[in-house]
Amino acid sequence: MNIAIDGPAGAGKSTVAQQVAAKLGYLYIDTGSMYRALAWAVHHYELPVENEEAVARLLQENTIRLEREQGEQRVYWNDIDVTRLIRTPEVSEYASIVASYASVREQMLGLQRAMATRGNVVMDGRDIGTHVLPDAEVKIFLTASIQERARRRWNELRAKGNDPQLSDMEKEIAERDHRDMNREVAPLRQAEDAVLVDTTGSSIEQVVDRILQICDRTGESKQ
Repeated sequence: MNIAIDGPAGAGKSTVAQQVAAKLGYLYIDTGSMYRALAWAVHHYELPVENEEAVARLLQENTIRLEREQGEQRVYWNDIDVTRLIRTPEVSEYASIVASYASVREQMLGLQRAMATRGNVVMDGRDIGTHVLPDAEVKIFLTASIQERARRRWNELRAKGNDPQLSDMEKEIAERDHRDMNREVAPLRQAEDAVLVDTTGSSIEQVVDRILQICDRTGESKQ
């Protein structure tokens, strides 16, 4: 089966999706990292992020690859390993902007659907269940309170040696939610047939176990 996991920034999608995929032996596809890779390139080459045509052309003329290496997903822009480089506040801000462009999303849609054609895929993002894989057998909408998501991001940045303000993190998360939910193309929303999973106050293990139970029930119902 194909599993679609959607939700807002900071809900834990990537970590949870990776573990679900590993336990099921499925391929994990982090669509957010694809937009981040493009955002990194826009920032790296100092292109105007507000120029949709330039951003779309940059994507068209280059290659984004996701590779599984030693149990970890690596992200490549052409032959440059950008796995670590795409996890900065600047790239996060740019990623939200480039992801709002229709011409960019159209290109990404083709890439993501091609990756999922083999089946047995766990894919996470903002519009997987509603737009990229509307026929996915399992759809999860993963969320958490803004305060919880901001705290996670705050801890993540502090662990990397940064000293952000928690209030700034909350504001950034709220602004990104608003952009993602109100963009014209494939906005963030819960698919009608998706199961809502709130991760506030839950451990990663608890969330993964719940999603695996949902997958088990779905698999049994199709037998």
